[in-house]
Amino acid sequence: MSAAGALRFGRYAFPPNRLGYCGPPDHAALLGYVAGGRTDRGLVELERRFEGAYPYLALIALANRIPDPFHELVVDAYWIGNHLLTRVGAAPFHDSLRSRFSRRMDRRSFDWMAAKLRLGAVPHHDFHVFDVYTRAGLMNDPAAPVLLETMDACRVSWATVLAVEPEQLLVSRAPLVLAGGRLALGEPRPERVARQVDGHGFVDEACPGDHVSVHWSWACEVLRPGARARLRAVTARCLALANLTI
Repeated sequence: MSAAGALRFGRYAFPPNRLGYCGPPDHAALLGYVAGGRTDRGLVELERRFEGAYPYLALIALANRIPDPFHELVVDAYWIGNHLLTRVGAAPFHDSLRSRFSRRMDRRSFDWMAAKLRLGAVPHHDFHVFDVYTRAGLMNDPAAPVLLETMDACRVSWATVLAVEPEQLLVSRAPLVLAGGRLALGEPRPERVARQVDGHGFVDEACPGDHVSVHWSWACEVLRPGARARLRAVTARCLALANLTI
């Protein structure tokens, strides 16, 4: 097990887990592991129970002949985006999606999603958000505003720190918007995101001017310029793919 990879996975898995959206009901344990920088078998067992994210890690690792799904490069590929994504073939990607979702969707819905694989889909978290979880193809539905808000919260985004507050960061972040019937990123605007709960968080080192990643209104990590550029690039790719079926 890669300790660094498991801890980094926890940075992004914690925010939705805290809200009860995915993973086992033990967000306090996950927070304790990550904030304390502790790793053991218990952390891995906890993280393997994230049924939404872990199969993508396993898929990426297998395609790249990496024995450990929690290798830091694998975790980075899924949440941020890197070269490992392009090595995942359409056939194994399809098989993975079919085994997980074909029984949860009608045939038309699954075929709609699977068609994206021939168009360049990669197993990044944004693909799961835009084309699996909230299904961008429903954006013409009356529930579109709710779907848009959910997608914006669930995707991993980047933000610039404007000020550090006791339990929050004031940041500038570009929201997901629906413009002319297409998903896009709007103009950056100030908003607050959580950085700590009960005195524990993941970005205590953040300062004004730093860039942080944000997931479900929680600051996950301080981003280096290269990571931010990769996240921007894969976000643009996934948005373009989602817009093909809106």
